[in-house]
Amino acid sequence: MMKKVIKPILAGVLAISLLSACGNNGNSEGAGGKVEVEFFQGKAEAKATFDKLITKFNEANPDIKVTQVNPPDAETVLKTRVAKKDIPDVVGMGATDTFSTLSKSGLFEDFTNDPLIKDIQPAYLEMLTNMTGLTEMNGVPFSTNANGVIYNKAIFKELNLTIPKTWDEFMAVAQKVKDSGQNAFYLTLKDAWTTLSIFNPLESNIVGLDFFAQRAAGTVTFKDTYREVAEKQLKVLDFAQKDVFGKNYNDGNTAFAKGESAMYLQGVWAIPEIQKANPAIELGVFPFPSTNDATKNKLVSGVDTLLTVAKSSKHKEEAKKFVAFLLQPDNIKQYISEQKAFSAVTGVTQDDASVADLKESFESGNLIDFADHYIPAGMKVETIFQEFLQKKDIDAYLTKFDTEWDKISNRK
Repeated sequence: MMKKVIKPILAGVLAISLLSACGNNGNSEGAGGKVEVEFFQGKAEAKATFDKLITKFNEANPDIKVTQVNPPDAETVLKTRVAKKDIPDVVGMGATDTFSTLSKSGLFEDFTNDPLIKDIQPAYLEMLTNMTGLTEMNGVPFSTNANGVIYNKAIFKELNLTIPKTWDEFMAVAQKVKDSGQNAFYLTLKDAWTTLSIFNPLESNIVGLDFFAQRAAGTVTFKDTYREVAEKQLKVLDFAQKDVFGKNYNDGNTAFAKGESAMYLQGVWAIPEIQKANPAIELGVFPFPSTNDATKNKLVSGVDTLLTVAKSSKHKEEAKKFVAFLLQPDNIKQYISEQKAFSAVTGVTQDDASVADLKESFESGNLIDFADHYIPAGMKVETIFQEFLQKKDIDAYLTKFDTEWDKISNRK
C-alpha cells in the first residue's frame, strides 16, 4: 500500500539510467568466488521470513550468496538508486504506481514467455498488465494480500453479532458495539498510510478502477464522482476511539489485541503483529461491505509482493534462480504461513483459521485490486485523506483531490 514520486522528473532520471547497461549494482564476485546477488525488498515485517528463505537458498547453492536489503521507505530508496544507476539484482515490491513507472522505463526483465510465470494465477498476472498498461510482463507475482475488516470473535459472540454483508448492516453492527460502551473500530490515523485501508474498499467497490483511466482522460472528476466515498470515509469516525489522530499502526495492533475494539480496518498483514501481542486472541477477517448490494462487495486483494530482475544485473541467471527458488511451493507456503498472506502460485493455499472467512472470496474470484495503486505516486494521497478526516470538509477535499491530480498529471 505505498508509493511516491513525480513522474515527469522520474522519467528523465530513468532515461539517463537506461544509458548504462551494467549500472553500479554492487553485484560482483564475492570472496571465495561466490556470485553476490542483492535482494532488495520493502516489507519490514517480512524481513525475518525472507532471511530464513535466503539462508536455505545460500546453503543449497554454495556458489551464490544472496544478501537482503530492507531499508525504511524502500520505494523512495529504490528511486534514488535508479537515479544513480545502481539497481538491485532482484527487487521485491508491491504492484504500485512506482512499479508501473519503473516498468515503463524498461528497467526490468521481460517475463512474458518465461517459465517463471507458468504457475502464477492468471488473475494476478492480469492485475499487473492492467496496472502498467504494457503488453510485456515485467514482474512475477509472489504473494497477495487482502484489505478487509479484522474482527474480535469473542466480542462478536458476546454481543450476538453476525458478519455484515452490506453497508447498512455494517453500520448497524458498529452501532450495537458503540451502544454496548465499546469501540467498534480502532483507527490509527497518526500514520497517514492507514487511511488507505478505509479508502481502498470504498473506492474500488463504489466507483471502480475504470474511473482512473477516465480521470486521466479528463472525462470525469473526483468532485462529481466521489461524494459517497467521502461520506463513508467520514462515517467510520463516529464509531472509533477518541484519539484517532494520536495513535499509529503499532498502537492499533496492540490495542486491538487487547480487546479495545470489536473491529480493526486493516489488511491481513496486521494479523501476525496482533497475534504477537496476544497469542490467545480469536480473530477473523471479512470483506469490507462498501455498498448495500452484497453481490457488488468484492474483497480488495492485490499483488502485495512481486519479484523482478534488473536488466542491468550482471548475474541474471543466478538472480532468476533465486526467484525460481522463492516460487517453489514449499517456500511460498512458508512465506504465506508466517506472513498470513496468500499465494500467487496456483495450488498453494492459505489454511490459517484467522482468514477462513475470506476463502469464499478467493475461491469465487470475487476480488478487486487496491484503488490507491492507480493514483500517481507524487500526489501523496494518504496525506490528503488524513487532512480530510481531520477537517471533515468534503467539498474542499474533493477539490484538492482534483487539483493535485491535475498538477501531477500536467493537466492545468
